[in-house]
Amino acid sequence: MDNGAVRSGFAEADPKGSAAIEVAQLTKLYKTIRAVDDVSFRIARGSITGLLGGNGAGKTTTIAMIMGLVLPTSGRIRVLDCAIPEESARVLGRMNFESPYVDMPMRLTVRQNLTIFGKLYAVKNLPARIAQLADDLDLGEFLDRPNGKLSAGQKTRVALAKALINHPELLLLDEPTASLDPDTADWVRQHLQDYRKENGATILLASHNMLEVERLCDRVIIMKRGRIEDDDSPDKIMARYNRATLEEVFLDVARGRVQETAK
Repeated sequence: MDNGAVRSGFAEADPKGSAAIEVAQLTKLYKTIRAVDDVSFRIARGSITGLLGGNGAGKTTTIAMIMGLVLPTSGRIRVLDCAIPEESARVLGRMNFESPYVDMPMRLTVRQNLTIFGKLYAVKNLPARIAQLADDLDLGEFLDRPNGKLSAGQKTRVALAKALINHPELLLLDEPTASLDPDTADWVRQHLQDYRKENGATILLASHNMLEVERLCDRVIIMKRGRIEDDDSPDKIMARYNRATLEEVFLDVARGRVQETAK
């Protein structure tokens, strides 16, 4: 695929400044390994974008750089019109992150954990916000239970509550439904869709669950070996590869069959 438009940096940026994320020529080196290699993309406000790729494709490193947690070797990042990491302090309160692989303190109760994160984000009327999240995400029965005594599904709902505590304009998700049963995973997806619709939020979603991406995402960015392999809507990508599902496309890309299938 010709990624000329994707790799053109900020030249394609909306003059009204409507992009939630703008990334240009982003590169991250770990000694001689290029974890992220000259990646550029622009994500419109209010959209849900899937970031796909196998293990080691560069998805998590890209998200970490967008959050300002990892410094890029080169390239530029703007989040909600602020340069990252230079202006991170101006924007961190307007974004949040969720991953089932990042545990909250196990000995603290759910309420205590949410209180701490709420204070970090300077959330106003924090007890009321926690009560609202407990109601929305069905946390009431274990709100005062230690986090370490929760099931995987309960921990995921708590992690989502933490990610939503500050009403983020931008939500970054890394495998948000990993290890969940189908019912709980479906519940999480529906809540994310509702949150985006009700708040006009932007969501960047890294996932290995192709059905999840097909359901949630307006756009898919496929990464391989630190570079962008393809970037389009799910339907257009599946049509271009002549495949019925994103999972089949994913396998083509992972196994190097791109030149045989992509038009």
